[in-house]
Amino acid sequence: MSTGKAPGKLYLAGEYAVVETGFPAVLTSVNKYVTVTVNKTQNGGTIQSKNLNKELIHWNRQGTELVFDDSESQLQYILAAIKFIEKYALERGKKLNYYDLLVTSELDSQDGKKYGLGSSAAVTVAVVKTLGDFYHLDLSAMDIYKIAAISHLSVQGNGSLGDIAASAFGGIVAYYSPDRNWIFNMIRNHSITEILSLDWPQLKIQSLELPEDLELTVGWTGSPASTSILVDRIALTKAQKVKKYQHFLQESRKNVEQLIKGFKNNDSALIKKMFSKYRSLLDDLAEFSDVHIETDLLTDLCDIAEKLGGSAKTSGAGGGDCGIVLSDKNLNVAELKKEWQKVGITPLTLKIGEIIAHA
Repeated sequence: MSTGKAPGKLYLAGEYAVVETGFPAVLTSVNKYVTVTVNKTQNGGTIQSKNLNKELIHWNRQGTELVFDDSESQLQYILAAIKFIEKYALERGKKLNYYDLLVTSELDSQDGKKYGLGSSAAVTVAVVKTLGDFYHLDLSAMDIYKIAAISHLSVQGNGSLGDIAASAFGGIVAYYSPDRNWIFNMIRNHSITEILSLDWPQLKIQSLELPEDLELTVGWTGSPASTSILVDRIALTKAQKVKKYQHFLQESRKNVEQLIKGFKNNDSALIKKMFSKYRSLLDDLAEFSDVHIETDLLTDLCDIAEKLGGSAKTSGAGGGDCGIVLSDKNLNVAELKKEWQKVGITPLTLKIGEIIAHA
């Protein structure tokens, strides 16, 4: 039996800009996980994801290809991860086996609503990690990131892949997004072994640590956001309002690089300042793109936190999901949570996820 887990994530800064090649973001993993368990079988296997949906898929093999009894499966990220990790296993001379694969997730609420913690990325990473162990492939965190990234891209077709980095490395990461066109070209024309061995253009992942005098508090609006729809709307703006969009990109880069500097220098004041400033940049982006990033509840979440002395902003695409507060440890967190609950915001018991590997 092989078991692996991957954490969810939250964006601290760099949302939207990070979808552009080479632009930076800072993300934190969180202490909620997707866990994958693989048990070897003799003939045929199953895939089940208890939280993500209720399907039990039976599968078999035709040669090295997996054949499913349900071609309309919702588990496409899992299937993509299996496809690419097994392709790599074959390149490494491994014999493919049958197995039952079970996915469990802590990244949704009890009634099945998504918190916005990057469940598809965490599932992809957890499957790659677990099957890497199952086939004795001795994958590094960067190998796991790269295989999960090409798996995720093959399904979604876009995205920064920052959530994959946070899930693969854990802790807090500074992330510079790679050239996705280059990755697509590599997938079409090269082996997984070659893709893993190369430095990906523009990609950079660095581990960061939160200063000891700061803490992170997360609130959830109860309203899931559609990241892909919001990002697509911004992409439309990018074509129509080129100057304003380019200005946003440059300001985002300056802001995030100062934030990274704050982490590296253990400068809590600079971290809080740049964290708050990114909220203003997202407000500007929302205004000229006519995309509703900060909902009324997210505004309440941030304003309540700032009145109590914290720095606050939305996390990720906005439009729902979570808001984050960075504060000194003298912030009255109990009061913050009480005020949030009065307006319908649910405090989440999230902490920064453990570091899986230093980047």
